[in-house]
Amino acid sequence: MPDDFQVLKDVLRADETAVIDDWMAAARQADPALGSGAANEASGLVRLLAAGLAAQHDPTALEGTGWTSLREALAALSRSRAAQGQSAGATSAFILALKKPLFEKVQRRLADRPQELAGALWTVSTAIDALAQHTVQTYQAAREDIIRRQQEELLELSTPVVKLWEGVLAVPMIGVLDSSRTQMVMEALLQQIVDTGSELAIIDITGVPTVDTLVAQHLLKTVAAIRLMGADCIISGIRPQIAQTIVHLGIDLQGISTKASLADALALALQKTGWRIVRDH
Repeated sequence: MPDDFQVLKDVLRADETAVIDDWMAAARQADPALGSGAANEASGLVRLLAAGLAAQHDPTALEGTGWTSLREALAALSRSRAAQGQSAGATSAFILALKKPLFEKVQRRLADRPQELAGALWTVSTAIDALAQHTVQTYQAAREDIIRRQQEELLELSTPVVKLWEGVLAVPMIGVLDSSRTQMVMEALLQQIVDTGSELAIIDITGVPTVDTLVAQHLLKTVAAIRLMGADCIISGIRPQIAQTIVHLGIDLQGISTKASLADALALALQKTGWRIVRDH
């Protein structure tokens, strides 16, 4: 480890409490809404940084097993901030606020050795930059994971399997129908067919903006899977524009019952399952 890090080691060993207090003051000046738990996070990070330096590890890259605990602490901070909806910039700024107290302490220690000051300040700066960079990287990964899970949850919510009648299920489709969504719909629908013993499923595409060859293939695969389970299928929501598109694309829906509306599909489903509804006057 370069000698320039020796002064940083000395600062963290002798002035740990003052560094943490000054760090929090600088961080709160930049972000007055900083949470109360930030002080504990700062304290933990400073101690881990000091421990790594004491073991002669170079913090400018945060590589190797010597920095595992510090990397994990930075990752935990990033995940916490991401879950709270804070930005990557604010998270990084919190770490970068550590520079000010460290610069001040280093300058004070090397006031009578100006030839060493520039190198020491540079190494302190690169070390804190490495911490901030790692924080941003883990923050982005955490946000991507949150977004992916939210997308999956929204997909599940946007494709509910509804029991319309005894033995009749329906899936109202809304939005674009792609491969991953088709797979999710198919799995949920087939499982409900097994759980409820339903004989017929209605796939309503009223909310699907366009039907192209790929969407039609997804629908046909779903219908085939339903039939393999011993049930039948009706596709509803075939608007005039969609009907024309299907004809122009040469898509063969022969053998599949289709209806213009969900109400028409339900009426056909009741007929197929042997139900007859009579108005009570």
